[in-house]
Amino acid sequence: MALLSIQQIEKYYGNRSSLTKAIDDISFSVEKSEFVAIMGASGSGKTTLLNCISTIDSVTAGHIFLNETDITRLKGKQLNAFRRDKLGFIFQDFNLLDTLTAYENIALALSIQKKSASEIDSSVRVVAQQLGITEVLRKYPYQMSGGQKQRVASARAIITKPELILADEPTGALDSRSAKMLLERFNYLNQTIEATIIMVTHDSFTASYAGRVLFIKDGKIFHEIRKGNDSRKEFFDKIIDVVTLLGGDAGDTL
Repeated sequence: MALLSIQQIEKYYGNRSSLTKAIDDISFSVEKSEFVAIMGASGSGKTTLLNCISTIDSVTAGHIFLNETDITRLKGKQLNAFRRDKLGFIFQDFNLLDTLTAYENIALALSIQKKSASEIDSSVRVVAQQLGITEVLRKYPYQMSGGQKQRVASARAIITKPELILADEPTGALDSRSAKMLLERFNYLNQTIEATIIMVTHDSFTASYAGRVLFIKDGKIFHEIRKGNDSRKEFFDKIIDVVTLLGGDAGDTL
């Protein structure tokens, strides 16, 4: 059984006199430990789709199941518990708390879960080592580079061992070196601790790190490709071919 099942979801914005269909009858599933990228031009519906999966936004029609839970029906305390315990979300602009150190930002999620101090300390140090940020744990966000802040944000997202990690343009604010380092850490998390990751991106280089890419156009799934036994360079070339069909920018290079 799939970890995540998206079933015929639709999302409308506006009212009857001015109605916009952001998602138009999308269905797909994600298996446990998959790394899936979602690509599409600005306004294609890819971020709306991610927001519906994360429950930041609600669907107009259709259902989203995580394991056997229909998350489109969750409300109140059940919804809060789902967000706290089942999801990890990585934002493009990091969303770190400026008054807390990296250690405190990462530990916050476990503090909310009322974990013991020793358990929190052990978990923070393990995840910091996995993401290569042990040296910045005592630093505040203003003392860190963009790449370090994004890896701290990633550590905060995975420390609760969520069933699903969602990343919205995670490399959008990073230079190429920091982006590559973050994506290699995503691959490590996916392959070593079997983290299930769904990542929205407009960038072909970023998408080439995933195992499967869904292309969204006008609120629908336009195409899908899988990496299989391809090298990342071969997969990148296939992504570029589809991006070109979509009319996007194929000027990204490895």
